[in-house]
Amino acid sequence: METMETQTPYWMLTRMNDGLVKKSKDIMWIEWDDNGKFKAKHEHIAVGRSLIMSPFNQFFTWQTTTVTQITAATPDSEYIEFNTENSTYRLTKIHYND
Repeated sequence: METMETQTPYWMLTRMNDGLVKKSKDIMWIEWDDNGKFKAKHEHIAVGRSLIMSPFNQFFTWQTTTVTQITAATPDSEYIEFNTENSTYRLTKIHYND
């Protein structure tokens, strides 16, 4: 069993519209082509990308619609507030010693 000191950090996504919370071990940002099909995966947020939360298979935890605006972010990207086509989100990396 992992202790607080050895537990792996995780990501917590909160949808501000209704308080929905999703958690995952890892995240990635997906870029779409002009036809709405997968184009590339990225480590960082950008307008036009969607967030996907691990596991990265057909059973992923959550996927947002396309990012339309980044309203706040720390330099290390461990805290981000952003808007998508239909929601407002807050993404935070949780460290167990926080």
